[in-house]
Amino acid sequence: MEFSLWLALVGAGCLISLTPGAGAVNTMNNALNTGFRRAIWGILGQQLALVVHVVIVAAGVGLLVAGSPLAFAVIRYAGAAYLVYLGVRKFLARPELDEGQAAALRGEGAWSMFRRGLWVNLLNPKAIVFFLAFMPQFIRPSLPLLPQYAVLTATIVGIDILIMWFFFAAAARQFRRVTASERGQVTLNRVFGGLFVGVGALLALA
Repeated sequence: MEFSLWLALVGAGCLISLTPGAGAVNTMNNALNTGFRRAIWGILGQQLALVVHVVIVAAGVGLLVAGSPLAFAVIRYAGAAYLVYLGVRKFLARPELDEGQAAALRGEGAWSMFRRGLWVNLLNPKAIVFFLAFMPQFIRPSLPLLPQYAVLTATIVGIDILIMWFFFAAAARQFRRVTASERGQVTLNRVFGGLFVGVGALLALA
């Protein structure tokens, strides 16, 4: 991939990652509940979903999803329902002020966060449609395809990890003091629960 084309890819990737969405909400939620460092597990799960989306589009399956209203609708509503489910659970969560309970919350398994991050991004058919429109701009059919897809995937994933961790997860650290009180925890649970539900509703209705 030409350097000038790669720079354009970097710019586009930054804009994509900085656009708030389900992944950003999930990352901030993880950072608040388990800490800045452990939020990386949810971020890595989200990246695996991005890789899957790239592979689907590169294999041409994305054309089928984009061209089939039924397939698109099934995946879209499944993704929306999952986000709403996460939001309702978060909205109804009770504050954890007891030391033992708080320690258990902070100790949420890495696999649990990874799996949730994977599903949050995977159940988003618009990502497939987006990559379907986005990727051809940076792929030259006259050149070997595998190295180009590898560079594109590595660039997008690398940018998303940096922005999710050092922007969204770091931003959540500013709210840590709020979680020290029961009222603060309830407020943040309802805010993030509402955000999950809102993103799910947008996914279903947009």
